[in-house]
Amino acid sequence: MEDEAIIGLYDTRDEAAITETDKKYGGYCRTISWNILQNRPDTEECVNDAYLHTWNAIPPEKPRSLRGFVGRITRNLSLNRLAEKKAAKRGGGRYTAVYDELDESLSHTGCPDALGEIELRDLLDRFLADLPEDRRNVFIGRYWYFQTVAEIAAQTGFTQSKVKMKLKTARDALREYLQKEGILV
Repeated sequence: MEDEAIIGLYDTRDEAAITETDKKYGGYCRTISWNILQNRPDTEECVNDAYLHTWNAIPPEKPRSLRGFVGRITRNLSLNRLAEKKAAKRGGGRYTAVYDELDESLSHTGCPDALGEIELRDLLDRFLADLPEDRRNVFIGRYWYFQTVAEIAAQTGFTQSKVKMKLKTARDALREYLQKEGILV
């Protein structure tokens, strides 16, 4: 079923919208959540919660991309679940390691906390649009989908060493881009 038809089901409050969303994007959402949580019951709960949040958001929301919309909700719920678990018992697995990489590259430059989510998203969208496609795909795989270097290498056909190098050059390019934009000093 096409996204517009599924969104129409949400608009008319037809519960088939959730079934159709799961048929079309369930695997995608489970992958996002699994990459963050590494726990089947938590993954399933976050995906189900994502469907509930989607149900509550549409209408009035009218997403341009249902895949992106439900994927973002799933990701945010999974990150929140991980933060709760991390607070309960220190650790964080893949999530912590991934963000430590970015933090290490950017922290010494002092990114202001006042930068709004929309401004940051727009900056990142522009930055990613200028990256070569292979480097952009590696960057998104690592920092959006929380894939391991080995998973990215298997998916792209690159060696793990090449993936690490592409990630390093992308982080360096991001730091330069944010400095040029006056976000980092």
